[in-house]
Amino acid sequence: MRVSSALPVFVAGATAQVVKGPYEQCGGQGVPDAACQNGWQCTTYNPYYAQCIPGPTSAPAPGTNSIPSIITTTRSTLVTITTAPTITSPPTTTQAPGSNPTPTTLQSGWYWIRAVASPNYRSYLQPQPTASPQSAIIASYRNAGQFNVVSGQLIQNKFGNGANTYLHIENPTDKTQRKLKTWFETTPNTYGTFGFQGDTLVWSVEDIKRPNTAAWLVCGEGKELFVNTGAFLYDTPAGCFDHTIHSYGGSQADV
Repeated sequence: MRVSSALPVFVAGATAQVVKGPYEQCGGQGVPDAACQNGWQCTTYNPYYAQCIPGPTSAPAPGTNSIPSIITTTRSTLVTITTAPTITSPPTTTQAPGSNPTPTTLQSGWYWIRAVASPNYRSYLQPQPTASPQSAIIASYRNAGQFNVVSGQLIQNKFGNGANTYLHIENPTDKTQRKLKTWFETTPNTYGTFGFQGDTLVWSVEDIKRPNTAAWLVCGEGKELFVNTGAFLYDTPAGCFDHTIHSYGGSQADV
């Protein structure tokens, strides 16, 4: 990965750039390199995608607008060392309901949701079809679900293959718990609120003060999705990888 930080300064001969806001794309193949607003850093996850994430002392600032500045940037390489995944016990299995598959072409008013960083680059949100309840996983594009956020609920359109489902978040007794489980049910989620910050999926709740509402974890060989209640890219739980996940409006869920 590369990490860059930007401070507004005036330097003779500097190149004028538009400063990107929180969680916006700041580089990648076919995208001009840009800098992030003060307190945020541009992190490259792969040759195709770089994103503004909080710097060491910054906090998320949803809804703020960045101001164009004349800046210079410094870019360096960051290597993230992550503990190798551990094997988790398989979930209880049952026959998946219905027989009609989700369309492989994106339908109007819906989005794919995917990770954009290694080791789950362009892996897509979907329910684990043989689990009960259906755990949320980040997996192959071949079974990607189609989603949207409506009134604070993240809804999966099942296109007649049973009732639409809602992504649920675990409500822990211990509010300092680092990982919160996610799963799909046909009833609305009762804990917290979903939203999009740009194209980034966020989740927040009043009784847990998360340093980063866009932080998620993908854990185990089953690639289960969890809410990360701690700092992004810091003290990652064993067997998990830090991710932000993003809506994608392409006609096909590609790789």
